[in-house]
Amino acid sequence: MLEELKEKVCQANLDLVKHGLVIFTWGNVSAIDRTEGLVVIKPSGVSYDNMKPSDMVVVDLDGQVVEGSLNPSSDTPTHVVLYRVFQEIGGVVHTHSTYATAWAQAGRDIPNIGTTHADYFHDAIPCTDDMTDPEVKGAYELETGNIIVRRFEGLNPVHTPGVLVKNHGPFSWGKDASDAVHNAVVVEQVAKMAYIALGINPLLTMNPLLVEKHFSRKHGPDAYYGQKKK
Repeated sequence: MLEELKEKVCQANLDLVKHGLVIFTWGNVSAIDRTEGLVVIKPSGVSYDNMKPSDMVVVDLDGQVVEGSLNPSSDTPTHVVLYRVFQEIGGVVHTHSTYATAWAQAGRDIPNIGTTHADYFHDAIPCTDDMTDPEVKGAYELETGNIIVRRFEGLNPVHTPGVLVKNHGPFSWGKDASDAVHNAVVVEQVAKMAYIALGINPLLTMNPLLVEKHFSRKHGPDAYYGQKKK
């Protein structure tokens, strides 16, 4: 079942290691087949050193296992919430990458203060609010998804494909698993650059016209960055 998608999700998980975004088993990637309404996700606690496509777990949009002999990632309920609400996305990544996680632990949005950030994220990368005691004590991973969704009220998740969960770490997403990993790499890099830049100049801001210029040249009907598809 969904063998091709399992291959892609497995490779995307291995790419987290290649890009230095995870150590041990600190991360997970999933992707959805919108036609089937099924999600393929990394199994819980399995070493990246031995991971195979056949280890991937298939779940439905209620988070119930449809196929697989291993337990799905403990973050599966979060992924499922994002797929249900953000209908445009096809892949989700969660890591504990150093700089992005530091911003999450500090409870701070990553401000859009550079063109690298603006090339990929129209707005600041937002940080969620504190979770309540009932949210932590209850269906914790499900509620993590819910607080992400609440934080995106008034924001476009396609234009800002990432979030920081306060005290926890970053989630990112994209059109598929590979794109979500790409955005996770960008989140970590802009988190690092913002940390360094604000250490040099704490009052740093960015011209909003420059944000619009860099975002629009890569996204939307007037985008001109890269090669045109033939």
